[in-house]
Formats: sequence, structure tokens, C-alpha cells
Amino acid sequence: MNTPPLRVTIWNENVHEQQEPSVAALYPDGIHGALAKSLAAPDLTIRTATLDEPEHGLTQDVLAATDVLLWWGHAAHDQVSDAVVARVQQRVWEGMGILILHSGHMSKIFRALNGTSGKLHWREAGELERVWCVDPAHPIAAGVPEHFELPYEEMYGEPFMIAGDAHLIFMSWFEGGEVFRSGFTLQRGFGRMFYFRPGHEAFPTFYHEQVLKVLANGIRWLKPTVDMPFPKTHRPEPLSPIAPKDFALHKVGIVKS
Repeated sequence: MNTPPLRVTIWNENVHEQQEPSVAALYPDGIHGALAKSLAAPDLTIRTATLDEPEHGLTQDVLAATDVLLWWGHAAHDQVSDAVVARVQQRVWEGMGILILHSGHMSKIFRALNGTSGKLHWREAGELERVWCVDPAHPIAAGVPEHFELPYEEMYGEPFMIAGDAHLIFMSWFEGGEVFRSGFTLQRGFGRMFYFRPGHEAFPTFYHEQVLKVLANGIRWLKPTVDMPFPKTHRPEPLSPIAPKDFALHKVGIVKS
């Protein structure tokens, strides 16, 4: 039996590309367009969406037809509708995977799923980043070397305010001396989340072979694994007989019948 392609939506706020010529030159089709082209594969059906579309391109129908959502945001987190964020969170609870990139750590959806501020130290100096794989057995790390280098990146440094149940896969060291938990996963409801740090808009990070390999692995690991309603629905019929009880339901306290 043929497995249907994984349905992927790549969301990008698409602000820097419109406002900064250097970013537009680096990503002429937008970061979303570059990723859609580089990640294209026979087992994936990829669509893109941006902030300026109606409902940010993330309508109920689009999300219902999305297995994995990629999210890149930086300059316009506050412009994302709370209603759309709630809609995305609900889909993750139901089983949709979400891959949050770079400055998405300050997005509303990242904070909602983590239950944290997402804050960290940062510096934009175009410094070397060495990404270390600390869990080479994880499927997201398949085929990724023990470490790889990005010659120019924005620095993110610890402490990083993330959830205590985060599972760490990648750790970064920066030329200026800082370290950072740059790749981790969370389980939220029936859905999975993967955060991956590299990808500042000023640098060609999303053309890097190993970064693209991590993203490709991440998409496939994030695919939905559970097919059932969430939240669980009312089940009026018990699995086993329930003995009669000597009280009345829907009263204040326990009232003798």
C-alpha cells in the first residue's frame, strides 16, 4: 500500500525580505520559498503561508490539511493573531507536528507550547557557530556528523528559558564563548515540537547542507503518530458494568437518594 505524502506547510512572516534589500538578495523567494525548494521530495507535499495573507495563511482548512508546520518569525511576533495561535496550538494537541526555527523562540506559539518566556542572551556579530550533536541516536540526527560549523551566525546564549521536559539533540558553541541548547523536542498532547536555532535572515544558513538535513529529518520525525480525537470525547457507555451507588449525581456534595 502506498503511503500518502506528508503534508507540510512552511510559514514565514516574510517581513525582512520586504524591508531589507540584503535579505531579499539572499532569499529572493523569501525564506519560505527557499526552504520549500530545498526540502522538496517525493514523499512531501509542501505549501507556504505568510503573515500578510488572510488569517496569516493558516486557516482552519489549511491547518486541517497540514501534518507538519514549519514556523519562522522574528520581527513581527506581536502581529500574529491570538486566534491563529490558538488554532495552531489546538492542531498540535491533536497531533500536528511543528518545527520552530531560529527567532521563533519569542513567538506566541513557542511560548504557548513551552509554557515559558523563551528568553535568552543574543548578539549579532556574524560569528562562527559550531553545532554539536549530543544525541546521535535520535532520528532527527540521522546522517548528521558529530559536529558541523556555520561560519556566520547570530549568537544565542544560555540561560535559555525552555520547558523542563525538553529533550536535547543539538548544542551550539559560539566564537565569543557562549553555549546554547540549539535543538530540542517536546511532546504536547498528541503532537510533537522540534525547535532548531540556526537560521538568522542575514546569513545563508538555510542553504547549508547539514542544516537542511536536520530540517528534513525533523519534518519526517514530526509526522502525526496518533489517529484519535483530542480532547477525548464523552463516552456514555462504560467498558464494565457500574454498580448502583447510594447518592444522587449533580447535587451539592453527596446526597442520599
